[in-house]
Amino acid sequence: MTSTPSFESVKLAYARIKDKVKHTPIVESTLLNQWMGQRILFKAECLQTIGAFKIRGAMNFLARLQEEGRLPKRVVANSSGNHAQAVAYAAAHFGVSATIFASETISPIKAAATQSYGAELKLFPTRTQADEAVAEAATAPDTIWIPPFNHEDIIAGQGTAALEALEEIGHVDAVFAPCGGGGLLSGTLLSTRALQPDALVIGAEPAEANDASLSLQAGEIIPLDHVPNTLADGAATPSVGDITFPFIQQVDDFYEVDELQIAYWTQWLHHLLKLHIEPTCAMTMAAVASWAANTSPGQTALVILSGGNISQASMAHIWERDFLLQPPIISSDDSTEEE
Repeated sequence: MTSTPSFESVKLAYARIKDKVKHTPIVESTLLNQWMGQRILFKAECLQTIGAFKIRGAMNFLARLQEEGRLPKRVVANSSGNHAQAVAYAAAHFGVSATIFASETISPIKAAATQSYGAELKLFPTRTQADEAVAEAATAPDTIWIPPFNHEDIIAGQGTAALEALEEIGHVDAVFAPCGGGGLLSGTLLSTRALQPDALVIGAEPAEANDASLSLQAGEIIPLDHVPNTLADGAATPSVGDITFPFIQQVDDFYEVDELQIAYWTQWLHHLLKLHIEPTCAMTMAAVASWAANTSPGQTALVILSGGNISQASMAHIWERDFLLQPPIISSDDSTEEE
């Protein structure tokens, strides 16, 4: 049974992994700032090792095991993509074999990268079947399961992205992060509450995979009853975790974002920031736009750009319509649903 993470957990995680992951840059767009009437700073985890923040959690998980003399011969993990790559890379770093269990809908580019890092990849028709298979595999001798989000060491590792950013930039008025299983949002909340206690923490998820929103409304974890079909594949988890959910309940605001807005903001962030950015984190900009429209001008927001791994098929879908012909319209009538 894992324990509940704290900001102390995040600080310990950062000490363990700071020499094993990249210190990613903070970027911004003058034009976007003008449109928003606010200063929007982006933590570019799309430039992180393996192209996503997930390496932070995986490295911390294994670094702590090594610290305690408990590294196994084999690790297993279940993932839709970025966690798979992170576990594969981290396992190779620590000389541990890795097997990844995923659904057949995994992004081909993420699947190929996972295998290129030396991990064995096992695919199943559904995410639920993959989850069941990894649970069984974890019972084998000298094998440890590295969960994608619902673990103290994973949450603490993910929280180092916000810690790193906030220590670098100082005062912010709001911090935004996408929500899949809730590991990144939970870690971001821990770091923000400790370093910038007056700042808002705001999450976003796809409307097509709105289990976190449903859970917040119900006051208990409500898993999806269908396989979500969303461009934001990194946030297509069927349920938040029993460790992450209490943190998600503490956020100041939470948004559901439709597929049109996800495609729209993916195009615009590519154009404005000149970075290769996943739809999962571009999605968060819909929440930023709504916040900007309903906040007095001149404030500062931090946005965690969680990753930059996109398949050719997803890119083709995103660019079926050219949204760059319509600059962002900042108004309170944004296409998000506020919880």
